[in-house]
Amino acid sequence: MDDRVSGGRVPASTAGYAEAAEELAVQYEGVTFEEVHREVLHLFPDRPGAVLDVGAGSGRDAAALAARGHRVVAAEPTAELRAVGTRIHAGRGIEWVDDALPGLPGLEARRFGLILLTAVWMHLDEGERAASMARLAGLLEGGGRVVLSLRHGPVPAGRRMFAVTAQETVDLARTCGLDLLHRAEREDPHGRPGVSWTYLGFAGP
Repeated sequence: MDDRVSGGRVPASTAGYAEAAEELAVQYEGVTFEEVHREVLHLFPDRPGAVLDVGAGSGRDAAALAARGHRVVAAEPTAELRAVGTRIHAGRGIEWVDDALPGLPGLEARRFGLILLTAVWMHLDEGERAASMARLAGLLEGGGRVVLSLRHGPVPAGRRMFAVTAQETVDLARTCGLDLLHRAEREDPHGRPGVSWTYLGFAGP
């Protein structure tokens, strides 16, 4: 998968998002940050720090974290979603970047205390997931955390998703030096039939 900033092509993982950006933004913003992340809110740092929101979408999560005083980088490779996000969350102090996993090359010299991936991981194939986990581990500050969610259920038309289990993700994280802090299962916050989620929190060394 080529990152846009390095390869000039849209990542395959973002298939179907550009065309529906406005509609998706309404969907994302229709549920609060607190509701979406209720299972892992206790893992987010109280003290303001550097946060990376990977696959930031409309910026709902980035805006909520910025409001808590964090310095937030929102990495979103879909130009249409970035445009919506910068419009509806203007003035929030979010740094928007055109970047994507597995490489995130535009963030080479950066380090973060929290990396958040909401509904991102299942868009990556097996090889991309392995490379991405190693990259995330390398972007963490000492003692930093990675929090991600895995979607389970039917794949929407036009999207690219893979069946990814929590155990596979935990094992992969462990090989990259990340230890499991928390695991939770929940229903879909948007109420979509057949869709459920696993939330995982990891701590770096």
